[in-house]
Amino acid sequence: MFDINSYDYYLPESMIAQEPAEPRDSSKLLVLDRFSGTIRHRVFHEIMSLLREKDLLVINDTRVARARLRGVKIGGGASIEVFLLRPLHGDRCALWEVLVRPGRRVRPGQRLVLDGGIEVVIGEMTVHGSRTCSFPEGTDVWKLMEETGEIPFPPYIHNPFIDPERYQTVYGVNRGSVAAPTAGLHFSPELLRNIEGAGIRTARITLNVGLGTFRPVKEEDIRMHRMHSEECTVPEATALAVKETKDFGGRVVAVGTTVVRALESRAAEDGTVTPGSFSTEAFFYPGYRFRTIDAMITNFHLPRSTLLMLVCAFAGNELIMKAYSEAIESGYRFYSFGDAMFIQ
Repeated sequence: MFDINSYDYYLPESMIAQEPAEPRDSSKLLVLDRFSGTIRHRVFHEIMSLLREKDLLVINDTRVARARLRGVKIGGGASIEVFLLRPLHGDRCALWEVLVRPGRRVRPGQRLVLDGGIEVVIGEMTVHGSRTCSFPEGTDVWKLMEETGEIPFPPYIHNPFIDPERYQTVYGVNRGSVAAPTAGLHFSPELLRNIEGAGIRTARITLNVGLGTFRPVKEEDIRMHRMHSEECTVPEATALAVKETKDFGGRVVAVGTTVVRALESRAAEDGTVTPGSFSTEAFFYPGYRFRTIDAMITNFHLPRSTLLMLVCAFAGNELIMKAYSEAIESGYRFYSFGDAMFIQ
């Protein structure tokens, strides 16, 4: 259960989706009942038939920032990529946590000129393996990203012709993530309208996806892994909706592992959640007892990843690996632009 090798599987490279489904809600949907162990195969827009009138669908309304900036070394001229992760002391802070590529070419104190003419200084290595980056005081870093940055598609996506908006959910409004909450990519505006028209409530949280998405689990004993902190907000209206759903016997259905992490980080024993803004380093693996989440929609995750461990905690390692094996045999598409699972 705690051995990293328990979360490994072989996936042919050809099954890594290189472009999103069109339309959004036309992807495959594997339906897994974690109590009976049954597996069914549907199409994502049929999620309507799997939701119940008393259910609460919780989405993550974060938006992916244009966080990949390019520049050159002052005095050397070598091209450097600066991947902005988060401001370290508030939204308007001049000091950011970043990834630098190639990192071996950039020593602490190195000055770079980014596209747009902004001069920055790269600092020391952090405990997470990232770096610090100092912008000139008064720089609107978010505006700089919008004007000169690129959407940071995952490294296994090799298609250069994808519309950047297809790596955003249709309901994303709060900037700050460095990767998409990919389970939400399957929802179209029409599908959301139909869900609401059927009387199924929706609620929002914000979790800005951070460095933890990219950090592999390297420890043989997964309990030794430490997550990178991510910023979250659970609004009062969402906390109230969760309580009402529990009171009336409905299910809290999380759209993606980011929603699971946000709600379970604030969960009480009775399944209610505490509203507010906070940081979370929560890492859910088998043995954890879920308090708030009753069902989840999620994509198919990378081997040995914390996201795979989370879904194994929810449905059991053996059952999840069985479902993944069947998905591979059935030609499902994997990872960010791939197909989805509904675990109930």
